Amino acid sequence: MSEHLRVHDDNGIRILTIDRPEFKNALNGPLRSELCAAVSAADRDDDVRVVVLTAVDPVFSAGVDFKQLERGQGETGRPLDVTPASALRTMRKPVICAVNGACVSGALEVALSCSFIIASERARFADTHAMLGVVPTWGLTALLPRVVGVRKATQMSITGEFVDASEALRLGLVNHVVPHEDLMAFTLELANQVPANAAVGEMLSLYARGEDMSLTGALAAETSHSLGRTYDLQAFTAAGSAVAARQREASRESGGSS
Repeated sequence: MSEHLRVHDDNGIRILTIDRPEFKNALNGPLRSELCAAVSAADRDDDVRVVVLTAVDPVFSAGVDFKQLERGQGETGRPLDVTPASALRTMRKPVICAVNGACVSGALEVALSCSFIIASERARFADTHAMLGVVPTWGLTALLPRVVGVRKATQMSITGEFVDASEALRLGLVNHVVPHEDLMAFTLELANQVPANAAVGEMLSLYARGEDMSLTGALAAETSHSLGRTYDLQAFTAAGSAVAARQREASRESGGSS
């Protein structure tokens, strides 16, 4: 798509790789626009079932490039502008963020906007907005406390402290921490477990809606969503058999009993 954003397809998985290492993969205006366009294109492509977002070493991203504050295509600086983070949050397909190194401020907002995060052991996370005398505009103050709690989010934001990969896992900021050299292999293996069916997008939608609801409201939303639904019994049975077979294979590989 551009010299700073590599796009590669692998068996229904679209891999978006930020490639601007000479600037710590910072997101300048053109790169922000290209990332938004790539996310939108992946969402519209019926051949794509999962998106993986990562970056070239040694860092994930330093966030917005404050040395190059030019606007990207379509950007005006207004809160309602589409940003990489908001584009990711509107995705109807799962996005796995594979964080290979430092993930700072705007990049942290991008990672938090993905479905979940896999971290290299070298990953570190920080919010440095306050240190620079600016405030977040891509959703950090809403997203970070929902993941790590208000007190920890507040501490991270007003001190700019870094959280390493192991602490991020303990806090629930990331789903897995893996050896650096295994990051992409692990992420792609996980992505390959996502089935190619409409239920995935519907589950993502229900989880997103439920975040702003009480337990009662979230339960009612799920019930309402399922009303009047019919299922193909033959297809359901076949899918169940396939899942059971995969579970037996996984059990054998791990040395367990089937």
